[in-house]
Amino acid sequence: MLATLDWWVIGTYLLLLLALSGFLSRRQQSGADYFVAGRSERPFSIALSVLATQCSTNSILGAPAFVAFAAGGGLVWLQYELAVPLAMIFTMIFVIPMFQRLQLVSVYEYLERRFDLKTRLLLSGVFQVLRLLAAAVTIYGVSAMIDLITGIGFLASVLIFGAFTVLYDVLGGIRAVIWSDVLQMSVLVSVLGYLLWLLAGDAGGLNAMLGSVSGDRLAALDFGHHGLGDGHDFAFWPMLIGGFFLYVSYYGCDQSQVQRQLCAKNQRDGQTVLLLNGLLRFPLVLLYCLIGVGIAVYADTHTEFVTLLPDTDGQPNYNMALPLLFLTELPDGLKGIAIVGVLAAAMSSLDSVINSLSAVTMEDFIKRCGWVSIGTDRVDILWSKALTGAWGVLAVVLAFWVDDIASTVLVAVNKLGSLINGPLLAVFVMGLLTQSVTGRGARVGFAAGFISNLLLWLGAPNVSWLWWNVSGFLVAVAIGVLSSRRGAGWVAASDTIWTPAFFVGQGFERTWLLGYLTLAGATCGFLLVLAVFGLR
Repeated sequence: MLATLDWWVIGTYLLLLLALSGFLSRRQQSGADYFVAGRSERPFSIALSVLATQCSTNSILGAPAFVAFAAGGGLVWLQYELAVPLAMIFTMIFVIPMFQRLQLVSVYEYLERRFDLKTRLLLSGVFQVLRLLAAAVTIYGVSAMIDLITGIGFLASVLIFGAFTVLYDVLGGIRAVIWSDVLQMSVLVSVLGYLLWLLAGDAGGLNAMLGSVSGDRLAALDFGHHGLGDGHDFAFWPMLIGGFFLYVSYYGCDQSQVQRQLCAKNQRDGQTVLLLNGLLRFPLVLLYCLIGVGIAVYADTHTEFVTLLPDTDGQPNYNMALPLLFLTELPDGLKGIAIVGVLAAAMSSLDSVINSLSAVTMEDFIKRCGWVSIGTDRVDILWSKALTGAWGVLAVVLAFWVDDIASTVLVAVNKLGSLINGPLLAVFVMGLLTQSVTGRGARVGFAAGFISNLLLWLGAPNVSWLWWNVSGFLVAVAIGVLSSRRGAGWVAASDTIWTPAFFVGQGFERTWLLGYLTLAGATCGFLLVLAVFGLR
């Protein structure tokens, strides 16, 4: 359990976050300040915030568990990261220029301008439901960890963690989200780096640690399977191709990500955010996957370790391996810092989701549908903060009903997202790149793509869920185009679609060619790194 010194460390950190949020709240003059920071944030701070969100507790708990213990797991998870730089190229060219030109707060406002109000409200509503579930999974995972380490009980853990996260989010808005994420990112990377050093030292060095784990779990590339009915979810092609569709959808169509890109001053800064994430994300994921390798070796040499993990339905809960390692290996004081690191990962994910839920509710429903009359900027901010608090409370309540959706929380969150990532991306792509698709066609296509993915989940469990991102996209586009034929003569507004001139002048600027080549080269470099670990 934690010593008094550890509690002082944790308490000081939480109070520091509240003080930072209170300081930043003084700059809030309008709803635009609260949700997009007045479009004045620097790209590097935004990039670190987005990166911190990716390195959530779901990843910190789930990735090491997947690498160390999951059936079919290991470093193959790193194949997923090869798609990130490629997805960034697409998003930088086709998505960010359009959204920056339209000066959006809610990304789903684009759908009304391009299609109609019904399409905007449908996609906004779906986003809110699924992101709320993801937030509940995050709260569940970190609260279970807090309970394991402190022994204060799951109820108290949920309430304490949820209360602090919601409070500083309500106070500071998106600026508090961004700058707390920058702080939390530095703490988290320091903790993870120190833990990897400890695990490598316990194994006799990094080379000895890598040499002690089974070759099958260490292999990072799997070209021998395809995931189309062979029962192998994590083969190379589904992770590369399915991952590309997933990441384009996530970084280009998901409010929780795009909202921070819209905090940038201009299009160039928004694209810089994605460039930095495309380059920095792989090293970060490699870090906590190597920690998973270290945990696998540690569990082999300390045979009592697995028996100390809490049980879930009679099986060890491997998601708790990392926090258990904190308890067994770290001295007093450092345990508190380590817990702060994991809390930082959780908060950096949860705060952005809650703020984005508040933003789309405010922009897409409260204001657009006229549910409440917003007369002044002060009333606007008060409503925004109230919605942030309400979404936070609801996520906390739902956390009590979250249980094992999959073998690790990491897989659980990605499975939920993959049901709609492809269809969601299809709606935006049909809007950006076609003139003839109507709102009705887009909605029918989205529904068809979602239903097709659901049928695959229920009727073809041996098909990798990563392929859902591709199949849902293709089905949605096909049905969307066919369903729009009855709307012959309907033409999209000219400022909501791509034209050749806009493509050359905005999305594919010659000055950005080096950036695109850098990201493409990064994919090749990351592939070579994985090849060093070997083939499965």
